[in-house]
Amino acid sequence: MKAYIEANKERFLSELFDLLRIPSVSADSKFKGDVLRTAEFIKEKLVAAGADKVEVCETAGYPIVYGEKIIDPTLPTVLVYGHYDVQPADPYELWDSPPFEPVIKKTEIHPDGAIFARGSCDDKGQMYMHVKAFETMMATNSLSCNVKFMIEGEEEVGSANLGTFVKENKERLKSDVILISDTSIIANDVPSIDVGLRGLSYLEVEVVGPNRDLHSGVYGGAVANPINVLAQMIASLHDENGHITIPNFYDDVVVLSEQERNDLNAAPFDLEAYKKDLNINDVRGEAGYSTLERTGSRPTLDCNGIWGGYIGEGSKTVLPSKANAKISMRLVPNQQTDKITALFTKHFESIAPKSVKVKVTPHHGGEPYLMPPTSSAYLAASAAMEESFGKKPIPTRGGGSIPIVALFERELGVKSILMGFGLDSDALHSPNEHYGLFNYYKGIETIPLFFKHFAASK
Repeated sequence: MKAYIEANKERFLSELFDLLRIPSVSADSKFKGDVLRTAEFIKEKLVAAGADKVEVCETAGYPIVYGEKIIDPTLPTVLVYGHYDVQPADPYELWDSPPFEPVIKKTEIHPDGAIFARGSCDDKGQMYMHVKAFETMMATNSLSCNVKFMIEGEEEVGSANLGTFVKENKERLKSDVILISDTSIIANDVPSIDVGLRGLSYLEVEVVGPNRDLHSGVYGGAVANPINVLAQMIASLHDENGHITIPNFYDDVVVLSEQERNDLNAAPFDLEAYKKDLNINDVRGEAGYSTLERTGSRPTLDCNGIWGGYIGEGSKTVLPSKANAKISMRLVPNQQTDKITALFTKHFESIAPKSVKVKVTPHHGGEPYLMPPTSSAYLAASAAMEESFGKKPIPTRGGGSIPIVALFERELGVKSILMGFGLDSDALHSPNEHYGLFNYYKGIETIPLFFKHFAASK
């Protein structure tokens, strides 16, 4: 297999570049045609790789690309999940190169070069590894499991229609494990596998004051300024120790044992390098917990965007009529997104002064997830990474959320393996997102090894 990958690596990269050039931004309707074009691209490449029954399945939103290769019904089946939509590239002016014109640049972390483009790591580059790994297994007659593909186009906007598709296609999606590459490893010389994900509650708040924008000299000091009020309300959601002040927010949080905390903190982590990478002087978060604990095993609340009033060039002395913010809460095992959303809404409304009106609009969410590191699927992934990296991977807990993982387990009754190959420093969701060439090719090399070890375990 390595010989086939080496012989075709330039084509594998060229195809990924073609994929990255399509601006498949699901959050912005002006890119609708591009998102649909990306689905067709994936379909064509699955067919070319040797998949059967490949189709672009319509949903109430963007389509899901499905394909399969059943070589023997008695063999285990791996369901590969990924997404072809990407985050908006805004603000464009902060990119060093156009976000949809992929280029390769060498960096300190990626001395062999990294692909700079929106979606290079999240998730086009990682998703496309599976297509090329499948092609490699087909071309070398080494496919050891049945395989099914389910590649969606709405992950970045909450996968609103994936649940319906899964519920309506349980028989078609029947499998023994779900394989996902949408996470990271600790470092290129320190492989790891996420055994946990945080859940998510994402919502928007609006604070409305007077019925129109007002002159800040005539009305300032007499009428509530929605921006000031909103800022005070958001600030009050944490106390001086970084604890979230919403009543009952922590009721269902599973407190880790001392041993579990020690195990989590045993992963290699250089705090000074972390701060240097982010160009910050110090870290900040919930008191009493390390950075690894704060990002992997503790819940959070963050303001992701805030706006109101005049933000154009020059000055306009206006007291705005309203102010808005987007807020996300990352949840840990046992917390439930609907419950947390309700708790937030009740509290936020209760702390609003009478001088304003408040509206809370939930957008999307997802449940937290844990994978036992003793399962046959995890052990197969561990063996595959050990074979390709030359060292055993470390089980870790990811700070991000993949809401559909809990959905898969609930509806399909199978666990998901989070075998990602990105790095936390790859600027996901940010300007200058990138993905190492080493990581792209290492994923294509490792995925077939997972199939081999998983087949052997069954």
